[in-house]
Amino acid sequence: MTTPEPQSPSPQPSEPVSKDRVYRSPAGMAGGVLVLALALWLGIDALVVGEGNTRWKAIAALLFLVPLVAAYTVRPAVFANEDRLRVRNPFRVIVLPWAEVASFRSAYSNEVFAEGGDKYQLWSIPVSLRGRKKAARREDRRAAGGAGRGRGMLGGMGQLQLGGRTDGAGSTAVEADGPVRAQGDKTMDELRELWEARKDAASSKGAVTVRWAYEIVVPVAVGAVGLAVLLGVG
Repeated sequence: MTTPEPQSPSPQPSEPVSKDRVYRSPAGMAGGVLVLALALWLGIDALVVGEGNTRWKAIAALLFLVPLVAAYTVRPAVFANEDRLRVRNPFRVIVLPWAEVASFRSAYSNEVFAEGGDKYQLWSIPVSLRGRKKAARREDRRAAGGAGRGRGMLGGMGQLQLGGRTDGAGSTAVEADGPVRAQGDKTMDELRELWEARKDAASSKGAVTVRWAYEIVVPVAVGAVGLAVLLGVG
């Protein structure tokens, strides 16, 4: 009598991995690329035509400036999925599971607070006071236009047609619902909604981790020390 071979367990389907929503500052990245291009152009020119210790100064300046400019312009980003928030700031990377997030705050900068009381700035989501004022003016115009349309409808019901009614900007009344917000404030609203929806989930628990970006810190420190020594020597 033969013993039946044990059947291997059927492979379990892997849990779907939530994709990150990435938030960056296009204006900051564009400005950073321009500054980096200018710094590289001047630095390479000094390396080619420079004499004496000018070349060493150019090397030290590039070692100091290029990582520093990239850290504040190109590097910052915020990554959010269903389990955690990952903040990549100029010199640190902070990972906060949603259960460890206490609140968000938007004032003169956008910030996230951890349950332990630590505060982390969201560098890639800048606050634009000009954008807030512009959004407020648009909201005022929209509210005034809505009041005017209401009076017009009361005075002439014959002009009302079936279908989507449009406002002065050409958008339907349904599309115009909700307050007008600046882009940075809308991004913070999205993060708050995701946090509220996922903060009690089992997969959103864990510890807050902070990692220093030594790939940025070390070159900047070496370049700063070398530049200071070369300028001091003359």
